[in-house]
This record gives sequence, structure tokens and C-alpha cells, in this order.
Amino acid sequence: MNFEESIKKLDEIIEKLEGSELSLEESIELYQQGINLSVLCKREIENAKLKISHFEEKNNGEI
Repeated sequence: MNFEESIKKLDEIIEKLEGSELSLEESIELYQQGINLSVLCKREIENAKLKISHFEEKNNGEI
């Protein structure tokens, strides 16, 4: 799953959690899925920052 798909899935989970029609177990399961997706997204963002940083270093900050 790529970053954009993960964000879309997170949005869907948030919408479901904001609704009040879920059981406690369903809410907990969705919450756990959301946490896992947010960790993946954070990792992707950190990787992107590293790539940009390395690119800038390679080009002496001249973009």
C-alpha cells in the first residue's frame, strides 16, 4: 500500500470511528488499523525527508 492509499484508508477509518454505529470491538480494531497506517505514513514521510536532504547535500543546497 502506498502513501496515498494509506492516507485514504486512514480517512475512511476516521469517518467510521466518528460515526456511533460501531461496537466497541469494531472501534478498537479500526483504531489499531489506524495506528498501524499512521506509523507507515510517518515512516514514508521520514524517508521522503531523508531523500530530499541527501539530494540537497549532494547539490550543495543549490536547487
